[in-house]
Amino acid sequence: MKIANIEAFPTSFPVPPGGGVALGVGRTVKRDAVVVKVTTDDGIVGWGESHHGRAHTAIAALLQTTLKRLVLGMEATDTVGVWNKIYKGQLASHGMGAACALAMSGLDMALWDIRAKAAGMPLYRLLGGASRPVPAYAGGVALGYQPPAELVDEARPHMEAGYRAVKLRVGDTVPLDIARMEAVRAAFGDEVDILTDANTAYRLEDVRRVMPAMDALGIGWLEEPFPPHDHRSYREARSYGRTPLAVGENHFTRFEFAPLLEQGAVGIWQPDLSKCGGITEALRIAAMASAHKIPIHPHSSMTGLNQAATIHFLCALDNPGYFEADVSRSNLFRDALVSTPWTLSPDGTVRPNEAPGIGVEVDEEWLRAHPAIEGPSYV
Repeated sequence: MKIANIEAFPTSFPVPPGGGVALGVGRTVKRDAVVVKVTTDDGIVGWGESHHGRAHTAIAALLQTTLKRLVLGMEATDTVGVWNKIYKGQLASHGMGAACALAMSGLDMALWDIRAKAAGMPLYRLLGGASRPVPAYAGGVALGYQPPAELVDEARPHMEAGYRAVKLRVGDTVPLDIARMEAVRAAFGDEVDILTDANTAYRLEDVRRVMPAMDALGIGWLEEPFPPHDHRSYREARSYGRTPLAVGENHFTRFEFAPLLEQGAVGIWQPDLSKCGGITEALRIAAMASAHKIPIHPHSSMTGLNQAATIHFLCALDNPGYFEADVSRSNLFRDALVSTPWTLSPDGTVRPNEAPGIGVEVDEEWLRAHPAIEGPSYV
């Protein structure tokens, strides 16, 4: 079963007026993704998602040129061999760093989809897991900067739907961030796990000021207060309070996660299957974390492909954490591009799809009708 063809589709849709979310990296004006289609010589089709990296046409071009030529004709089931071929031929020796990791992630995901389809089983079984309830939190590109009362109003339907955890955007101003966290805690009580994400918008002084309030409110984690390469700030901020620091969505391959062990400042890892190097690499990262009793709370990417695959992945780990459920309004990559990627149970959990592979169908006609829109997705 050989890799016969690789196609990469950069795709976009505009966010409706008034529908954008303000967060630490700006306000959303459109949503981008890169969808990867791999076809074998015996006709099996696998689908994956490469995160757009705010350069979706470039990531798609890298997939359809260099990476395609490196691996075309290889065994589709040889995910380790394909990964190593790309690592040796591009990532390790010719650079392109994050871009290559993003591109190869979608390719790797599509190959795992093919492997499970060829075996006639859902992906979680092929990964050595079992169908089990996975706790989910309401997150995604949602719940951004807004007055506290409006934030509570946005969160309420998700809590009523069954979510027991919610992730809020911080990194605005410390007083406003604290007011929003306090409002959500007052509205929903201690039984709701409140998580936060600064999207790299905090300074050390901001974390010093906000951490006492987070500790008092029992916040589950503070995600990416600083850029991922700012190791010194993470080491310093670890001493400011008890709230765990979380990183990982912008760490690429196990080689960028390994230093986190040496530094000892970050207690929660969040690899993204569409960014870190794919499922093959995410399994290595999770195993490395498991040896140090570090939980894995994966970051979810833009489409239902990534989200469905992430649930399968969590069901195959011995150190699984939350599934990040994208609850953003009008996400066509979740609602129109694919069939239902996941369903929330009344107890706030999700389970993996049971169809062979990742378990979602891709609407290729819709995909081709939504070509790339150039320009930044956050302004």
